[in-house]
Amino acid sequence: MTAKILRAQPLTAKAFAPFGDVIAPGDSDSGANINDGTCIRFNDLARVETDASGAAGLSVFRAAPRTLPLPVRMLERHPLGSQAFVPLSRRKFLVVVAQGSAERPDLETMRAFQTAPGQGVNFHRGVWHHPLIALEEVCDFLVADRIGPGENCDIFPFPADAEFSLAEI
Repeated sequence: MTAKILRAQPLTAKAFAPFGDVIAPGDSDSGANINDGTCIRFNDLARVETDASGAAGLSVFRAAPRTLPLPVRMLERHPLGSQAFVPLSRRKFLVVVAQGSAERPDLETMRAFQTAPGQGVNFHRGVWHHPLIALEEVCDFLVADRIGPGENCDIFPFPADAEFSLAEI
């Protein structure tokens, strides 16, 4: 099999919709003024999904920057809940996702997205994705996901003949 280059495209709500939600404020008119007019609330940007035995939790992940081109050798999914990543600094990062079944991702549907500074993502429950890909420098992310009992991370290592390389836009 010849190596496939995944070129990241800009992250938009429409393009990312099959995989999850884009987490970013809209313009001021799309928010609600609160706190005596000193704050604008952009409400319900993503839903945290969890099964009945888990609970929504907040964590911070610290991601080391990656060098591109980056070989993509595996994907993971969380069958018991969604997983959201919001950078705590205005840094862009890369997202790799694929459709598929519970057993395996469909590598033909794999797509890459590059966030704009300040955008985050929420992977829907069960969506195949690559672990965090920070760029340029170490980046902390606020993570909202399921906390609780049970196995909530399925990993699919790619077959030896599947070669993917990730590049920025």
